Amino acid sequence: MAVVVTSTAAVASACGHGGPATPTQQIIDVSANACGAGWTDPHTGQQTLYFRNTGSNPATVDLVDVHTGAIAAEVPDIGPNTTRDMRVDIGGGTFAFRCATAGSSNAMSTGPSVTLAGPAAASSIPPVTPEDLYGPDKQYVDYVAAGLTRLAADTDILRDTVAGGDLATARTAWLTAHLDYERLGAAYDAFGDYDGKLDGRTDGLPGGVADPDFTGFHRVEYGLWHGESLAALAGPTGQLATDVHGLVADFPNIQVPLLDLGLRTHEILENTLQFEMTGDADYGSGSSLATAVANIAGTRELLTVLDPVLRTRYQQLPRVTTWLNRFETQLETHHLGATAGNPASGAWTAVSALSRPDREQLNGTLSQLLEYLAPIATICKPRKTFQ
Repeated sequence: MAVVVTSTAAVASACGHGGPATPTQQIIDVSANACGAGWTDPHTGQQTLYFRNTGSNPATVDLVDVHTGAIAAEVPDIGPNTTRDMRVDIGGGTFAFRCATAGSSNAMSTGPSVTLAGPAAASSIPPVTPEDLYGPDKQYVDYVAAGLTRLAADTDILRDTVAGGDLATARTAWLTAHLDYERLGAAYDAFGDYDGKLDGRTDGLPGGVADPDFTGFHRVEYGLWHGESLAALAGPTGQLATDVHGLVADFPNIQVPLLDLGLRTHEILENTLQFEMTGDADYGSGSSLATAVANIAGTRELLTVLDPVLRTRYQQLPRVTTWLNRFETQLETHHLGATAGNPASGAWTAVSALSRPDREQLNGTLSQLLEYLAPIATICKPRKTFQ
């Protein structure tokens, strides 16, 4: 039986929050052995449902229409001994709670069915199954593979340019290669240890910028913009090139999880807001806004491969495009003397040099964009057929 996710659930699943219920509120059991117990007042309409995980492992609960497979509510990752609440609008139908408990021998359990009189939910969207994501995942892997080939070539140019002794050219070559990496978006987690080697920051390193474990693009960036000789940078740049080629060689054996496609569509730019728009990831180049544009490119690619999935499932998709374009246009106003289509050309305004109104405008636009991107993770979560 096909599973259908209601559009309200797609939004509401991200809105649940912790907090104790009052004694008069029904608390629905989320556990492998008593899934759905405690739903003492089932009814249609807008309401707040309270879920308590009485087990010892994290659990996710869905309220599922038994006949249509529609998911009327979803609360993910409820911790043990934790109560979560969620506002939801339930239509008529026959429903049951389905509990998925991590680390349990009874990982998926379904509670008793309850029939509610009334019209079905007004709007629904088709589910996303693993089969729906195989094509987009393959397309995205091909995009990353091509990007890694370009990254390897440009990192070799950076290494050779540093060896040649021209600081200005080396800085341009660094930005070109770094932006190559920043466009790869959803693959960061799949890269495993390589991501830390190639793009790690000094967070948590006792020696800071002098720590021997500080490697990769930001290590080279720090040296190029803090007066370190190019001869001294030959080692870090050579190590960067070696690590990039190691990633290229290993990538055919790396999988980009299906779940990551939807998750990273939001998280790429969420990280941009946290690290680039604050200047936290700037080690001297002042290129955080250029990185933000590269992150937009990575997000656009994910939206492209997921378009067949999202086009008929997410009514706000046109707004995503509108706000993505708006954010990129605003960023480009801070790119001076640029050659068309070359983000590494010209000069970018450093985040620290932005006026307060400009920074507020950029952050406001990005925050609104993230609001529209947020539901995509839930919509694109691969789902199993209701049992």
